[in-house]
Amino acid sequence: MAAYGAAAFALVGRIVVDMGTDVALDVDGRTMALRSSADTVAEVLQEARVAVGADDYLHPDARAPISDGARIVVRHARPITLTVDGRTARHVVTAMSVGGALDELDIEHTGSRLSVAREGAVPLSGMAVTMLTPRRVHVIAGGRRLSTTTTSATVRGVLKEKRVRHGDGYRVTPPLGSFPRHGTVIKVEPPGPVAPPRTVPITAEVAALNWAGLAACESGGDPRAFNPSGPYYGLYQFSLPMWQAVGGTSTPNLWPAEEQTYRAQLLYQRVAGRWQGQWPHCGARLFS
Repeated sequence: MAAYGAAAFALVGRIVVDMGTDVALDVDGRTMALRSSADTVAEVLQEARVAVGADDYLHPDARAPISDGARIVVRHARPITLTVDGRTARHVVTAMSVGGALDELDIEHTGSRLSVAREGAVPLSGMAVTMLTPRRVHVIAGGRRLSTTTTSATVRGVLKEKRVRHGDGYRVTPPLGSFPRHGTVIKVEPPGPVAPPRTVPITAEVAALNWAGLAACESGGDPRAFNPSGPYYGLYQFSLPMWQAVGGTSTPNLWPAEEQTYRAQLLYQRVAGRWQGQWPHCGARLFS
């Protein structure tokens, strides 16, 4: 009887010692092995002093029962400020990497340029990420049209990528610092020729004449007008010899309206108002 009692006591002792469940608890990528007497996931977390909030990820569910060898995964929520092509939004994710966060948010990022590595960790304190997606843009320069896919943040960056010259004096639209959205057409215009000096002032009386009326009659008001029968050029249909006689260079229709008007006014002064030789059909419009 005494021997049987001792054996029974030893058996009960082993049962008491063996009581408990082996659990693997993975918290934000760090795994700990626990021997727990808990019945549910929530009780295991309480034993391990791991808090889980409403935005956190937990698997299995907190009410799930525990079995030997169970694995519990906890991913704490972390804020992320995401700027995509200039538009900023704030999110909460439980993914621990930048690429995982984008996948969790269902944001396609293949081929995009990120401000941080996709493998980079998203800390619990949060982080900001800038993403530039591939966009199709078009560049018109030197009489050629070039279409390209870019992840650049500026028009300047697109031109640098494609080695398009845009130095001092060049006109670039949209502006160099603007963001090139999908479908943007970038125009690069080289500087025009240097205007010849204006050494002769125009009198107030000549400047007050109806030069717009004369231009409308001669060319329809088109500074780039060209008439091959002369040939005649620009707003006031200058011949090249007459244009050069008043200090003009190149051809009149390559210059802005202001330069063409100055040279026409200078011509009027040079001929002392005898406009009939230059504008026999339209000159009378100067006085209307």
